[in-house]
Amino acid sequence: MTQESYEAFTASWARGPLLGFDTETTGVDVTRDRIVTAALVLRVPGASTEVRTWLLDPGVEIPAEAAAIHGVTTEHARAHGVAPAAALEEIAAELAAHVREGVPVVAYNAAFDLSLLDAELARHGLPTVPDRLGHPVAPVLDPLVIDRWQDRFRKGKRRLGDLCGHYGVTGEGDLHSADVDVLATLDVLDALVRQFPGLAEMALEDLHTAQVGAHRDWAESFNDWRARQGLAGPGASSAWPVEPVGQPA
Repeated sequence: MTQESYEAFTASWARGPLLGFDTETTGVDVTRDRIVTAALVLRVPGASTEVRTWLLDPGVEIPAEAAAIHGVTTEHARAHGVAPAAALEEIAAELAAHVREGVPVVAYNAAFDLSLLDAELARHGLPTVPDRLGHPVAPVLDPLVIDRWQDRFRKGKRRLGDLCGHYGVTGEGDLHSADVDVLATLDVLDALVRQFPGLAEMALEDLHTAQVGAHRDWAESFNDWRARQGLAGPGASSAWPVEPVGQPA
């Protein structure tokens, strides 16, 4: 990194507070599935890291395959989880409060977690995060989108664990726990900024907008590939960082 780039890095958003967000869920359908655990991590680089977590009783059975990933069974959630509406209100209120203060939201595959949160809020008759803000959630920083954009032609999978391995990120605890995943996501973002210093030189608004375009380009390319392979199904959505909330199931 040149001295000029280093000075931009130390003065940029990358040295300010970041709010990491992640959920573990009953499945991968943002309109039907439910949040089981969630974590918000406020990190001020070089100063402090504050972690807040929630365990919810989602009110539905947690499929065995989902429990095998995040470790929370239906029985455990019912015995120890809190009512969804109360937890969702706390999560959304805290997230919106930080966004109002200009703190970027950092989420790996943000379109899943933010969309599912809004669907859950709507399901329980609570204002979505955009409703609370009066505008779409922004700025959002998504290491998955940024990695695809900045290192487009790298082969291999791009799950959070894959990016941790690629960028040399190590941490305590196993992935697929919401708080551990958030901390890893923040570390991967830091590694991306060091690998691609131009990111830190961008204004947050410009970086958010660039990710919107980068995700759309990736989705269109991915869907073109699926069509050439003759694969059925809806493919990837071009919406980022939040899917429009329809009527939740």
